[in-house]
Amino acid sequence: MQPLNEKIVETDLSQDLLLKMNAYWRAANYLSVGQIYLHDNPLLREPLKPEHIKKMLLGHWGTTPGQNFIYVHLNRVIKKYDLNMIYISGPGHGGPALVGNTYLEGTYSEIYPEITQNEEGLKKLFTQFSFPGGIPSHVSPECPGSMHEGGELGYSLSHAFGAVFDNPDLIVACVIGDGEAETGPLATAWHSNKFLNPLTDGVVLPVLHLNGYKIANPTLFARIGNDELEELFKGYGWKPYLIEGEKPMEVHAKMAGLLDQVIKEIQLIKTTARENPDISRPRWPMIILKTPKGWTGPKTVNGLPVEGTFRAHQVPITDPATNDRHLKQLEEWLKSYKPEELFDNNGKLLPELQELAPVGERRMGANPHANGGAVSYDLILPEFSEYALELKNRGQVGPGDTFVLGSFIKDVIQLNSTQKNFRLFGPDETLSNKLNAVFEVTNRQWEGATIATDEFLKKQGRVMEVLSEHQCEGWLEGYTLTGRHGLFNCYEAFIHIIDSMFNQHAKWLKVTAELDWRKKLPSLNILLASHVWRQDHNGFTHQDPGFIDHVVNKKASVVRVYLPPDANCLLSVMSHCLQSRHYVNVVVAGKHPSPQWLNMDEAIVHCTKGIGIWKWASNDEGTEPDVVMACAGDVPTLETLAAVSILRERLPGLKIRVINIVDLMRLQPESEHPHGLSDQDFDALFTKSKPVIFAFHAYPWLIHRLTYRRTNHHNIHVRGYKEEGTITTPFDMTVLNQLDRFDLVQDVLNRLPQLSDKAAYLKEEMKDKLIAHRRYITTYGIDMPEVRDWTWPRSY
Repeated sequence: MQPLNEKIVETDLSQDLLLKMNAYWRAANYLSVGQIYLHDNPLLREPLKPEHIKKMLLGHWGTTPGQNFIYVHLNRVIKKYDLNMIYISGPGHGGPALVGNTYLEGTYSEIYPEITQNEEGLKKLFTQFSFPGGIPSHVSPECPGSMHEGGELGYSLSHAFGAVFDNPDLIVACVIGDGEAETGPLATAWHSNKFLNPLTDGVVLPVLHLNGYKIANPTLFARIGNDELEELFKGYGWKPYLIEGEKPMEVHAKMAGLLDQVIKEIQLIKTTARENPDISRPRWPMIILKTPKGWTGPKTVNGLPVEGTFRAHQVPITDPATNDRHLKQLEEWLKSYKPEELFDNNGKLLPELQELAPVGERRMGANPHANGGAVSYDLILPEFSEYALELKNRGQVGPGDTFVLGSFIKDVIQLNSTQKNFRLFGPDETLSNKLNAVFEVTNRQWEGATIATDEFLKKQGRVMEVLSEHQCEGWLEGYTLTGRHGLFNCYEAFIHIIDSMFNQHAKWLKVTAELDWRKKLPSLNILLASHVWRQDHNGFTHQDPGFIDHVVNKKASVVRVYLPPDANCLLSVMSHCLQSRHYVNVVVAGKHPSPQWLNMDEAIVHCTKGIGIWKWASNDEGTEPDVVMACAGDVPTLETLAAVSILRERLPGLKIRVINIVDLMRLQPESEHPHGLSDQDFDALFTKSKPVIFAFHAYPWLIHRLTYRRTNHHNIHVRGYKEEGTITTPFDMTVLNQLDRFDLVQDVLNRLPQLSDKAAYLKEEMKDKLIAHRRYITTYGIDMPEVRDWTWPRSY
């Protein structure tokens, strides 16, 4: 065992206590092996037979004994120091460890009373693991004490930091797998210590669990020397300690001494911060634990080495049901833990071992922070209507929708400053996305060095910015999973970076909603600005509105997508989102000065309905429309209304119905989404037979996907983004994608054959306008005055 330069203090624990801890660890390992292999004879009260073995062997052994080892040691320091601690399991598929440990501490049986603390309960515990109708092999929502999905790698450390922001008494022990440590999000997450305030935030204790291998390959961290490991983590700003070994009692003694030392260092950092809030950023301790993969498991199987190799990753003994040698070897493995020394005659853990676990909510499986809804408080929200833009005439230009929203978010921060349960997250884009007003009341939290020319950097702040969408998303997820509220603002094109993270969070919400013991969590709110239709200087790389396509793939019960057409609608939508629970809310809004269409009273009604006819823009009331002009998104709304104004001026007899959609999910049938319209209501709006020209913010096919079951779907013609445009004028972006007013007018004319005589000249005029537009922007570099200065005619 070769520690790093940081000296580890020897433990003063008695040999008796260490032996009891080793016995508890054996019990956890025994339960873990039992979960993978057995559905009967859980305590080996009779010789192991093929009929006791599961038909399908699924699970992951390799990481499990190391995690069991860590858990029992954390239990001891929780009891000794009365710690408020939760456990995040980063390595993939470490489910047997967490399920087994929460069972041993009693939490599992409290939540699932049918999994009793006896032999029958053990049989059920084993059978349900990786079994139809049972539980997954990773650390899942069904597992008490979990707030991090273990099925995908890379986010454990980000979630851990999100959990401790504004939780000054909480410690998150974050176990990081060595394969997981190779991922990009995890590599960046080490820098989260530069944002942790020791006075107002809690503590993350990373345990980098190096067992040498991934599924089939060695891991990078396991194959670099201790000196390099030390340099790496000191470079990240941590104080690293390393323990390595194979002999259990020696490693127990080292781990016990180290954890006492680490907890005292943490307490000293916290005490010093209380006495001197201006201290420089501390070097928080972290642990590197090197143990064999599949520790205490079979040394060899079929003549090949297993323990300490990649072969220990999943199911080391592969065929005990039909191979007698495998059956005997499995029995020997299970008996090596000496279950008769661990469980009483009824199958319950012996009292002298049970007392090693914390009690009540100090048990990591019962800590309320891991069930964030149990410790969550509603936000105090200002009355959003007080931030309304006064509407003097339709189409007047406002300062930018997100700019208006900024004042509302500023006061959300201010009103919740005492409770400290709201933060704004973003990848260096809060100012770029025009949420400037928030810096009137808060700063960016920053524990690093500052110089005179910096702005808005303080040790305490409500704004979290780091140029990594992964970290912003991970921090916000950890923050909401532990019961707090937040908003992630991001450029629309780059939110795709967190596609997979969103997937996992949406799945977490879906599953936890079905668990009655889980409380509803604050919603995860994403604001997408700097969107596809304004590319004055960024260009093609900054164009991709497809995140909403990705979002609607998820279960309808947990996703919401909003496209407010102006600032007043954005205020109404955002207030609703911040009050909601257990959703992912995605809101797309512009930041540039843009037309305003509805006064606040109208906006409230419109957003409450989510979809509606704009009577003031339509002229079909009392009769059937000739055409329906639908729009979703701020720029599509502008271009639709401009097209309508041309049609109404040039073809005054044409009956037009204008429909605006704020809540995209209203387009789906009510059988598919709780916000969906009934077929009757959809037909009443869009008619059963009239052409619908639909101007959409994103890719056109999404509208077809949402409406394909509708009666009039064959008449819905959608214009949206089709991968055209680079650095150009705002209006030219719409022209290049045929979303512009002149193309929309032609779309109407092409679908109304009864206008053939009247349409010819108007179509030619629209084509001429497009030619004139091209010549003008290539000459002057800006849009034509009739486009720039257009407003909705007051005569309508």
